[in-house]
Amino acid sequence: MTTTLTPLATREAISIEQVRTKAKHTISLAETVGQSFALARRSVIKMMRNPEQFFDVVLQPIVFTLMFTYIFGGAVSGDTQSYLPVIIPGILVQTVIVTSIVTGTQLREDMNKGVFDRFRSLPIARISPLAGALLADVVRYLIATVITFTVGIAMGWRPDPVGVLGSTLLVLVCSFAVSWIFALMGCLVKKASAVQGVSMLIMFPLTFMSNAFVPVETMPGWLQSFVNVNPISHLVTAVREMCNDGHVGTHVLWSLVGAAVITAVFAPLAVRAYVRNAR
Repeated sequence: MTTTLTPLATREAISIEQVRTKAKHTISLAETVGQSFALARRSVIKMMRNPEQFFDVVLQPIVFTLMFTYIFGGAVSGDTQSYLPVIIPGILVQTVIVTSIVTGTQLREDMNKGVFDRFRSLPIARISPLAGALLADVVRYLIATVITFTVGIAMGWRPDPVGVLGSTLLVLVCSFAVSWIFALMGCLVKKASAVQGVSMLIMFPLTFMSNAFVPVETMPGWLQSFVNVNPISHLVTAVREMCNDGHVGTHVLWSLVGAAVITAVFAPLAVRAYVRNAR
């Protein structure tokens, strides 16, 4: 009796595994994109039901713009009006990039609650749960961008309208790419507080050691060398050129190339870490 059932059970187990393997390999790119947007919609609905998740993207641009403009405007540019074309792009990039840290933190919290365990049982692409969560956070980045531009315009800044649209798209693309770094950290680190702490430790030096708030020429020579190669500086310069001059320069290209490289490197690593967590 036992010798008869064992081969049968083995064949059934092999058959089930073959079906699962085949299902995984037959998910097309279009299906993966559709699944990612479906999960993104779920995450957006979840955020709408928890409005406190928008407090940082609503308040931070207002507080930072007012604070930096009135504290540093006179010292850096002579007056606040002359400082607005400098500081608004810097505040925009800093706010949106730092906001992407929440992606990794929220991801870790959901994993600890077992939310992603249900996703793993579904016949969907492995990348879809992560991509869906990251796509949903683009809504938060867009809110931060709109508020930053609105505050700057209310204070007297007059950017190029086409440049504002181009800068918005560029910042959203770059922030989505950077969020893959924090998604990887969310998959590797076991606590959400640790994800936030490590991320802040990385991002604040990158944003402040850039050309976002003060001219590079005022910094020591050794610091200028780092600032000039800092990807945050390239993104800030690209936003300034588009908003203030309506000019699309090489910094836009470098920012897009950097975003593509970050996504190509960290997205597979994040997916691999996510799958490893399932085991």
